[in-house]
Amino acid sequence: MARAIVNVPATARRGEIIEIKAMVGHAMETGFRRTQLGKLIPRDIISRFVCTYNDAEILRAELHPAIAANPLLTFTTVATASGTLTFTWTGDNGYSMTASATVTVV
Repeated sequence: MARAIVNVPATARRGEIIEIKAMVGHAMETGFRRTQLGKLIPRDIISRFVCTYNDAEILRAELHPAIAANPLLTFTTVATASGTLTFTWTGDNGYSMTASATVTVV
């Protein structure tokens, strides 16, 4: 089972820019490699990442085969209100992982 790690400040001042880091463990296979017998290894990548802040989408990323295994995404947003950040990774073969973190705005 894959593991998601998110790093969000526990507290922030209203209007402050906060840094968010999200990483998920995933083996990642590009679909371009072959086995020793020459058979193509099927693609298995995380193809989409979405982050919402109190149900409003703040980041969407479309990922491609060149993405690293265990991709780490770092981005910022403005702390507007206390609430929940929800992180969703989706990929090939029905892969889906969701994690969440809360931030308290003072």
